[in-house]
Amino acid sequence: MRVHLIKWKSIELFAEKHARSKVSIEKFKGSIKSADWEVINDIKETFGSADIIENDRIIFNIGGNNYRLICSFWFGPTMVHLYVKWIGTHAEYTKLCNQNLQYTIDNFN
Repeated sequence: MRVHLIKWKSIELFAEKHARSKVSIEKFKGSIKSADWEVINDIKETFGSADIIENDRIIFNIGGNNYRLICSFWFGPTMVHLYVKWIGTHAEYTKLCNQNLQYTIDNFN
């Protein structure tokens, strides 16, 4: 099934603030646009370094692990929906994890 990324604008705004991330984010976007996922394991086939965690969330490593993107996901009847919950640098992600917020953060309502 095709993948619909909700709140793509949040990722674009992040890339504008973090110019070094732009090429990696464009590569991520291309992978999402060409993805064809039927089951959760298909996500791991597309993004081998992605981590699926509780609360139907996935952590994407972007730019050689320099950036992290947290999304929740839902496999609908005709499309997979990814909802952006958070994006930041690896250092910011580490701080987030130290507070166990990766499971609940939702900065992009």
